[in-house]
Amino acid sequence: MWYKNILEAIGNTPMIQLNKVVEDIPATVLAKVEYFNPGQSVKDRMALKMIEDAEAAGLLKPGSTIIEGTSGNTGMGLALAAIVKGYRLICTMNDKQSKEKMDILRAVGAEVIVCPTNVGPEHPDSYYSVAKRLNKEIPNSYYPNQYDNLSNWKAHYETTGPEIWEQTEGKITHFVVGVGTGGTISGVGKYLKEKNPNIKIWGIDTYGSVFKKYKETGIFDENEIYSYITEGIGEDILPANVDFDTIDHFEKVTDKDGALMTREIAKKEGLFLGYSCGSAFQGLRQMKDQLTKDDVVVVLFHDHGSRYVGKVYNDDWMRERGFLTPTRAINLIEGHLNLPLVTAHPHDRLSTALNNMTKHGISQIPVMENDRCVGVLDEASLFSSIIADTSTTLKRVDEVMGAALPQVEGNATVEEVAEKMKSAPAVLMSDHHGKLHIITKQDLIASIRK
Repeated sequence: MWYKNILEAIGNTPMIQLNKVVEDIPATVLAKVEYFNPGQSVKDRMALKMIEDAEAAGLLKPGSTIIEGTSGNTGMGLALAAIVKGYRLICTMNDKQSKEKMDILRAVGAEVIVCPTNVGPEHPDSYYSVAKRLNKEIPNSYYPNQYDNLSNWKAHYETTGPEIWEQTEGKITHFVVGVGTGGTISGVGKYLKEKNPNIKIWGIDTYGSVFKKYKETGIFDENEIYSYITEGIGEDILPANVDFDTIDHFEKVTDKDGALMTREIAKKEGLFLGYSCGSAFQGLRQMKDQLTKDDVVVVLFHDHGSRYVGKVYNDDWMRERGFLTPTRAINLIEGHLNLPLVTAHPHDRLSTALNNMTKHGISQIPVMENDRCVGVLDEASLFSSIIADTSTTLKRVDEVMGAALPQVEGNATVEEVAEKMKSAPAVLMSDHHGKLHIITKQDLIASIRK
């Protein structure tokens, strides 16, 4: 048996039990891993459904252009359908989406138009508005509008929900998933509650999104809306696909917690997931006290980590946003690890050493002799001496230097560095090549501030 085309491979994704990341959770936790779809995300299901329903309704004709606003994954699903069925595809995306998503869409033939993130949904430059405008301007075009197109939730009612029910043999007690357009949670939730109204449906939201407050108060609060980093979940609008009556609870997860959890799952379970998958599981972890050993929880993992290699799986990107807390000495100086160590010799004139400190913008300089630290010149301790007697600058370095700096290896803990720095202005660190680097109090404070 074989598939006639790539679209026939959509659906019937596996259910995988989680083990190491759920050691503190009393329930049985199963992952519905949607990156096994050919477009590597759950969005393949609804993208195909929207296209097939549009064809049945006469909205798509030979030679039509599909125009859609997407965070990337729906665009990929639409691209597969467009390739097989012979349509042109234009995707509008906001500029916070990963470069990988944009490159992948272009690789499969889509035209990508990047729009600014920090504008309201009604702004003419938003990716919603640009898609709508292009739909009006381009003849024989179709705008699926995944947010309000009810084929979205119906796709999950017809496929994802039944699969989950069958794979758990009806034992599921909780369904957890991130909420963006709302199609997955609403379609799956509706199906599962028809089977067993006691099943809890938990939606994962992000800070900067309106969902949680709207569910709890019925108020669309614009003060809840602000820019966030997590991709694929949360909204600044209320899509028609979000069935708030089906959803029992919304849980918000921070950008940082979602990113860290995504990486943890990869390392502990071997599941290379997208950013919002980590958010979905983190939301479940935050609600673990509501679970018992008899519960069977299904968390849906939306997409694959290949879309986020340059972001959540990139240490530099994570550090720039303060998401990675340094744990080792070498982590404290990664920003200047490639810079040479500025030193003084015991027989140098102090004035020469001070000029070097000024030139390089540093407040302490190790004094080295025969590749060994024999002392330190520290701006703070030298200040009063120089003010009292300006001729001090004519002295030799070894006449005014302080005690040698303590030294650590690169794998020393941050706590060990901090302890040594209590009695010294800085610490020297030896990397795995034997090269020395200086760790300052500013380096330590910067790591704590993050």
